[in-house]
Amino acid sequence: MERAAVLRRLSWQTGTVVGSSFETPRVKTITLAVPGWPGHRAGQHLDVRLTAPDGYRTERSYSIASGPEDENVSITVERLDDGEVSPFLVDELRAGDELEFRGPIGGHFVWDGDTAAPLFLIGGGSGVAPLRAMLRHHRARNSEAPVRLLYSARSRELLIYRTELSELGADDLIDVAITLTREAPDDWDGHRGRIDPALLAETGWPVGVQPLTYICGPTAFVETAARGLVGLGHDPARIRTERFGGTGG
Repeated sequence: MERAAVLRRLSWQTGTVVGSSFETPRVKTITLAVPGWPGHRAGQHLDVRLTAPDGYRTERSYSIASGPEDENVSITVERLDDGEVSPFLVDELRAGDELEFRGPIGGHFVWDGDTAAPLFLIGGGSGVAPLRAMLRHHRARNSEAPVRLLYSARSRELLIYRTELSELGADDLIDVAITLTREAPDDWDGHRGRIDPALLAETGWPVGVQPLTYICGPTAFVETAARGLVGLGHDPARIRTERFGGTGG
């Protein structure tokens, strides 16, 4: 049975688009109904495959943005102008269309909620997608783990899951900190500027707590955050990273 489950995850299957919503002008969350979905762990991803009329195929990986307890499976896609996959997913895909994918995939960048150890979630841009899955899983399990989320975006208009993060931040166990790196309105009361050791120290957990940390975003962002935490004295073995390049999509 275990081998069959693994083979299913690694085989291409089809989901039907049952909904979509723009998070920002360039970012869309796509929701799929998947018959026989085996379930996933918060933090896993999918491989999506598109096939052109001439037979040309291309694939991209996207984090699963829905929680394990959600009825359907969601991915959040940022449209890249030079991308082969993301422009179609964001601009062309409609309800009722079918999407070919395989997964869930991944076993390192996952949080199962089995302990109440503190969490530090750090996301840059669309890298907040798997962290949203973890936050949803945290809520569904009524987890007692205290969570701190540090999310970096270029501007308030480009914040992904803006309303949901605000609602999650109202939970006594979840602290949400947002920093804007390029444009911040005059009434912005959050942080400003890129993530650096000072901001990590201000918004994260004290070194003595040694939280379990998950960092997701562009490669340079992830490396900067991870180095900053290690430089502050955090245990590298408790830091898990997921990164993506600046092109592809």
